[in-house]
Amino acid sequence: MADFGFNEHHQNEVINYMRFARSKRLLRLKTIDSCFQDLKDSRLVEETFTVDEVADMLDGLQVVVRGEVEMELINTAHTNVLLLRQLFSQAEKFYLRLQTDISELENRELLEQVAEFEKTDFKSNSKVNQESSKPKLAPLNEGGVSELLNKEISRLQEENDKLRARLRTLESQAMSALDEKVKAERALKDLQKIQGDQQEISNLEDTVAAMQADFEKSLTANATSQKELQESLVLAKHDLLRVQEQLSLAEKELEKKFQQTAAYRNMKEILSKKNDQIKDLRKRLQRYESDE
Repeated sequence: MADFGFNEHHQNEVINYMRFARSKRLLRLKTIDSCFQDLKDSRLVEETFTVDEVADMLDGLQVVVRGEVEMELINTAHTNVLLLRQLFSQAEKFYLRLQTDISELENRELLEQVAEFEKTDFKSNSKVNQESSKPKLAPLNEGGVSELLNKEISRLQEENDKLRARLRTLESQAMSALDEKVKAERALKDLQKIQGDQQEISNLEDTVAAMQADFEKSLTANATSQKELQESLVLAKHDLLRVQEQLSLAEKELEKKFQQTAAYRNMKEILSKKNDQIKDLRKRLQRYESDE
């Protein structure tokens, strides 16, 4: 099988299209053969024909064959348009701009190579390996559309590999950032807890300081009050002594004044007499007891 510079996949696609075109061509040729056969069966029933009759039969056959050939050519052109549409659409997916060279479509050498390729391909349904010494045919398009596609595919694969590596790097960075975020959140929670504990401790310290200040204030007030009480007690004692002294003086003065009164003197005389009487009675009682 001739080699046109395609890879195996593309070469199989070319073979499939050539088989499709050949089946269409054979079908159209059968149609043209049937046109001649119909003419033979319908018109050639007599042994002799005039010139006008032969010309009329040929004109009719010409119209029919012309229509069949024209139909085949139109159908082939439209089929090629659809084929080009598929190729251009696929090329656009790879951001390729395909170009055609119309002059190459009439290159007799390339056409002969295509004919040889078709002839070689249809001799066998399977792919036959060529001998290494057999010269290879030149590619139909030396511009290398397949080479461009392969280069583009290689470039896209390389870019895809770079993007995947970049994605892995970003994923790794994202995981690291996520770990750092988790650690930061934990540290923040711990810090907030510590700050909360410190705030609570600070509140307790403030409370203790306030209580201590109140206690010291109370102690100071109590000390002041105690001092004032002691001073008041001392003053009260002094006042009491002074009052007692004054009272004693007053009693002495009153007693002195009372002793100077007549009633006091009379009472004193009466008491003296009573004492004398008591003494006398005691003596008499002692004498009486002795006698007994």
